[in-house]
Amino acid sequence: MPMLLIKGSYRIVGASPDGDSVRFVPDDPGEWDLLRGRKVRRNLAGGAQLRLDGIDALETHYRPPHGPELHQPAPYAGGAAEALLGWLGFEEVERGANGIVRHSAPESVPGYILTRSADVHGRCVALAGRGTDAAPGASGSLVTVTAEHLRQTANHHQLAEGLAYPTFYRNLFVGLRRELSGAARRARQDGLGLWPSDQTRSGAKVEGPATLTESAVLLPKLFRRLADYLQLNDGDPSLEGFRAYLEQREDRLFVLSTGQWTGFDTIMDVTNGDTVRLNHPPEDLVFDEK
Repeated sequence: MPMLLIKGSYRIVGASPDGDSVRFVPDDPGEWDLLRGRKVRRNLAGGAQLRLDGIDALETHYRPPHGPELHQPAPYAGGAAEALLGWLGFEEVERGANGIVRHSAPESVPGYILTRSADVHGRCVALAGRGTDAAPGASGSLVTVTAEHLRQTANHHQLAEGLAYPTFYRNLFVGLRRELSGAARRARQDGLGLWPSDQTRSGAKVEGPATLTESAVLLPKLFRRLADYLQLNDGDPSLEGFRAYLEQREDRLFVLSTGQWTGFDTIMDVTNGDTVRLNHPPEDLVFDEK
């Protein structure tokens, strides 16, 4: 199936971009209305926040429903954000203490996106390319995206450099998912980026929120669920009830290797009441978009 191509520019002043999300302003904001399904939420200038499809970088700012803002280990979370902005073409970026960009040079950089929809938060789920001359079609047109097109995007770059985890949802085309999976596996085999420190499969001993922010390098979706659970648990660091909590959340996913729909709670082990690990690699999972 084709994807909608939109040309425009990336602008980051006043925003807090991270390793898998950045603001994009179309040359023609009316092209947002060509998307079917959920509406993209945009500002007065027509700018909208992108969620880069197929990847999940470590969190630079995540606020659980019941507690203060948290982040994942800064060298990897902040490093992924810096790498994304550098790849897009921003040469200077100054942030305030709250992570919001105060100044960038240049102020904007040209680019294009390939998209089919918005997520439940109104963010445009997209493949992000740089420059407009490299775009594989005219703005406002539908493009059948190939693996070669995908290799020209920030999504592929972040995975290929080990700057993000593969995190797939069911709307991503199978051929594109396979290309991204291959990029992630090669980065892991080569020990790039976050992979030498990754504890998602080996197991992380969680002694409280500080573990999540300072030392545990984990799949961000797992980090977010752990952060929510610990905040809800009133400071008790025990993970004895974590799987039951996940069952209540009803995160549905498909395990590619087994051909089974199941819950997030069934694909992990919790041992000794403090150590958690996934028993499938991230690229083996396809999550259901709520």
